[in-house]
Amino acid sequence: MVFDLICPNKHTFEAWFKDSKAFDGLRRKGQVECPTCGDSKVEKALMAPNISTSKKQAQAAKESAMAAQATQMLAKMQKHVEDNCDYVGPAFAEEARKIHYGETEKRDIYGEATKTEATELSEEGIDFTAIPWTQPTDS
Repeated sequence: MVFDLICPNKHTFEAWFKDSKAFDGLRRKGQVECPTCGDSKVEKALMAPNISTSKKQAQAAKESAMAAQATQMLAKMQKHVEDNCDYVGPAFAEEARKIHYGETEKRDIYGEATKTEATELSEEGIDFTAIPWTQPTDS
């Protein structure tokens, strides 16, 4: 079943659960989190009734729930990076080179790089990973 959920910060999102009982159990354990802010005090939001039960709609609901779960996982990964790495902003490529060539202490960093900078880093054999960064929403 797909549920519309809402956190105390008024972020709304969809998630897929076997049934209402499964949602309630996971929520009590704090295992359902807002993909935007990570708050685990989520509740079911008001939903419009789903009158049609066509296979296309069921597949669309499943895909939407999977997208919401992926967004939630990305938000968790983003929070981990923010909590454990140094933000270097648009100087990412320069800092990555300094670390790679031993010009500065080795540490975990994150920031922004242009496509050209990313290509150049890759060609130089500098190990990095591009992460799709989630943006806060006002919904």
